[in-house]
Amino acid sequence: MSALRTYELVYIVTPEATEELIASIHEQVEQTTQRMGGSLSKTENWGRRKLAYEIKRQKEGVYVLEVIEGTGELMKELDRRLKVVDQVIRHLVVRVDEELKKAERRKSRRMAEEARRRERGTARPAPPSEEVEL
Repeated sequence: MSALRTYELVYIVTPEATEELIASIHEQVEQTTQRMGGSLSKTENWGRRKLAYEIKRQKEGVYVLEVIEGTGELMKELDRRLKVVDQVIRHLVVRVDEELKKAERRKSRRMAEEARRRERGTARPAPPSEEVEL
């Protein structure tokens, strides 16, 4: 069995799509994820937005983000299923677990460097507070 990784799935639905249709697409993604041993950790509906360029004669679309823990096989299956849904005009799957690890390492290095500076007494001063006097 492959290792579980973190992926972000963003798909764009036609602007004429109803909330029920968007919910049914989300249900399909959720059921497929659970059936193949993954988990859905976050879902965000970003709402209706203007597209950067026209896709299938559409100038706007409803954006939805899903954060999924799963395997590569799960992502291939989701990709295959989203390709056949007519209301989904574009989708993208991105693996983000490596980027999250890199960001965590950078953050820990910055924190360690700041601790060393404070120890030596060369820490940067805190920014002045902007209190308003009446």
